[in-house]
Amino acid sequence: MADNILCNLTTIKDGAGLILAAVIAGLSNLIGVQGPELNFLLVLMAADYISGLIVAGVFKKSRKSCDGALDSRAGIKGLFRKGWMLFIIYMCAQLDILFDTGYAASMMVYFFILNESLSILENGGLMGVRYPNALKNALEALSKKGEEKK
Repeated sequence: MADNILCNLTTIKDGAGLILAAVIAGLSNLIGVQGPELNFLLVLMAADYISGLIVAGVFKKSRKSCDGALDSRAGIKGLFRKGWMLFIIYMCAQLDILFDTGYAASMMVYFFILNESLSILENGGLMGVRYPNALKNALEALSKKGEEKK
């Protein structure tokens, strides 16, 4: 019985891994940028979205809703935002082709990697995960700049 359950879990895990790999490969091909950088960004985007769901659903500390809890509109906005980020990378990849350059798409991918990394750190902080003060200060400074623009 236990062997059956473990076998089923392994099959589910392998299937989920294959689906994730297929999605990443498909998005990379569609966007026109291949390589570990884009794959890493796609994983970070998923991790950021999931950590945001955890912050809102489990910890009730989301900054995207009035009560800190899950909000479907905030979730949909997050997905659209991430989709738009991928469109910007696609646009830059097309500009690279048009102008025979090789840096516009890469530059955007690296920028979004940093952006997603900071968001993941911020979500971790909301969950109570501790990290160095230098990172915390950088996040607070970025957060204040973002609030000033609003």
